[in-house]
Amino acid sequence: MLTADDIRRCALALPEAYEEPHFHMASFRVAKRIFCTLHDPEPRIMLKLDPEDQANLADGEAIVAVPGSWGRKGSTFVWYRELDPERLPGLMRVAWARVAPKRLLR
Repeated sequence: MLTADDIRRCALALPEAYEEPHFHMASFRVAKRIFCTLHDPEPRIMLKLDPEDQANLADGEAIVAVPGSWGRKGSTFVWYRELDPERLPGLMRVAWARVAPKRLLR
């Protein structure tokens, strides 16, 4: 079962990622752009995905679109305790790549 510490480690392992507060939660950013927020104490993260990636990855249980306009733009909730731990690095990388500068994607 994944923990908040696992989320933090995974996010911060990505190139030039850093943590910064965002209202009442932790956010993970690259080049000042958020790719993940950690909702505490609720075991949930929000990943900023491309809407097409969101549609392909959503499973209706552990991975679901955020309700409303944010979700239609790709914001996706992941209940990380329900997620297969092997999926986290790939999901995190997809969110990071959505906002990372092109120079980091090469």
